[in-house]
Amino acid sequence: MTADMIVRHARITTLDPARRAAAALAVRDGQVLAVGDEHEIMQLAGAATRIVDAGGRRLIPGLNDSHTHLIRGGLNYNLELRWDGVRSLADAMALLRAQVARTPAPQWVRVVGGFSEHQFAEKRLPTLAELNAAAPDTPVFILHLYDRALLNAAALRAVGYTRDTPDPPGGRIERDKAGHPTGLLLAKPNALILYATLAKGPRLPPDYQLNSTRQFMRELNRLGITSVIDAGGGFQNYPDDYAIIQKLHADDQLTVRIAYNLFTQNKGGEREDFARWTELLEPRQGDDRLRHNGAGEMLVFSAADFEDFREPRPELPPGLEGELDAVVRLLAAKRWPFRIHATYDETIGRVLDVYEAVAREVPFDGLHWIVDHAETISERNIERVRALGGGIAIQHRMAFQGEYFAERYGRQALARTPPIRRMLDLGVPVGAGTDATRVASYNPWVALHWLVSGRSVGGLPMYGEDNRLEREEALRLWTHGSAWFSSEEALKGRLAPGQLADFALLSADYFAVPEAAIAEITSVLTVVGGRVVHGAGPYSDLAPPLPAPMPDWSPVAAFGGYRHAGAAVTPAAVPCRVHGHAHAPVHAAPTDDPRGFWGALGCACFAF
Repeated sequence: MTADMIVRHARITTLDPARRAAAALAVRDGQVLAVGDEHEIMQLAGAATRIVDAGGRRLIPGLNDSHTHLIRGGLNYNLELRWDGVRSLADAMALLRAQVARTPAPQWVRVVGGFSEHQFAEKRLPTLAELNAAAPDTPVFILHLYDRALLNAAALRAVGYTRDTPDPPGGRIERDKAGHPTGLLLAKPNALILYATLAKGPRLPPDYQLNSTRQFMRELNRLGITSVIDAGGGFQNYPDDYAIIQKLHADDQLTVRIAYNLFTQNKGGEREDFARWTELLEPRQGDDRLRHNGAGEMLVFSAADFEDFREPRPELPPGLEGELDAVVRLLAAKRWPFRIHATYDETIGRVLDVYEAVAREVPFDGLHWIVDHAETISERNIERVRALGGGIAIQHRMAFQGEYFAERYGRQALARTPPIRRMLDLGVPVGAGTDATRVASYNPWVALHWLVSGRSVGGLPMYGEDNRLEREEALRLWTHGSAWFSSEEALKGRLAPGQLADFALLSADYFAVPEAAIAEITSVLTVVGGRVVHGAGPYSDLAPPLPAPMPDWSPVAAFGGYRHAGAAVTPAAVPCRVHGHAHAPVHAAPTDDPRGFWGALGCACFAF
């Protein structure tokens, strides 16, 4: 058999115990045909084989995010200005001013998660006065983790919040002495007020949502991601909000494999949602590009303990057990996998009480069920998860919130939050991910840096040697470890014959760069099922073309996504809104002029 593609002259980390390293691999019909030394693999070349010279670069299995929100994030990606990776508040505000200048009425400028104030040199968020000075007329919404949102005066007008607007349950609208909203919204303790306010903003039309989702997938490909498990999310309704991803799948335009969970939006009617959905979908219905993956991460609202470490741990209601029992009993009987959001050990203990009771009557045998997050899980509860055949999906949320956790609970408690090493030692399946986009960044290399270094994005050392991972261990959680969480460990996560041909050629050697440089790695060539989905540098001609971001004022068009160290805080060339021609920025320096960047406006003839 001849290969469709051969990658040669590579340093391949296979994660396959049978052959841990290789110099070349061959692909045929979307699967790995062979992995080995260069002479051996080149025997599989034919006249039509694409030969790719890796130039001695490191090649790894494609990264697989075991808990993210790609489907929801893709619908909005083109609308969002990313502060992910920005090193200073001054730079973040320069980006914001530039985007304000580019954004037409009545659109908003949105910064939705992916950053922490601790990543900034100034160690703070912008003040409301600074936001109002930067954007006197354009609505600005900034979501910071699960704890707060900042709105300028124009955004308050757009959402209609006044002195007569009551505080919603679990949230607070900060007010001045006269009772008028200041623009600060606080989750006390749940994030519903933040999400509900964000949902009031303009939405993209369907054709723009298609474009936006493609842009987001390509951004993930740029970082070496080939698969994700989508955990559903607030305001992500099935089936309506899945129409875009279904359309892209039907048109063969998915560049990331997606396994998706269904997340109830119906407080008090959760069992009814799952009863209806289990009649519509078979367990794991779909194919290896787009597949249903079960229920959750919201199973019942009464069990949701959304973490906000600036607030005390929420006490969950006494009705949790009965409501959860009804849902889990249904799912287990229907053989639907399920996952549940659980931050605190106290929540996990109560959840496991329910699971153990249900499993005595409706066995979980072979059913992949998941605890998500588990930052403060105890050793006893880890053992209970193992005994019942479950897995734990971890994310680098503490890299963005470790400072707040330490302030409330102390550095000693922080050192095992979450206790990753103990999970692995006890033999529980563990998969790694991000929980992007509304808390942590979608960048997997930031998460890998966290696993290896034990540091927050603000530089806080959180973990000792007893809770940090070696680089190969961390990579395994991001590949073969995550595959368990979609029941695809036989297909993904290793580079071995018969596995899906999903891999990434890296910009720098993950195993050789200094620890601090791990977060700066990208992929120069990403392949999904034997097809090139991203190429950079010498491989840019191999990548399929991607349409320009829509609309043309999208932050993605000017600034892209995650900002790596050394990236200039200047907008890319954009169309002049008057003449239609493209201009590079004519002035790239920050300015105190309220009109922001000249360059962000496209050309001087439009700017003034």
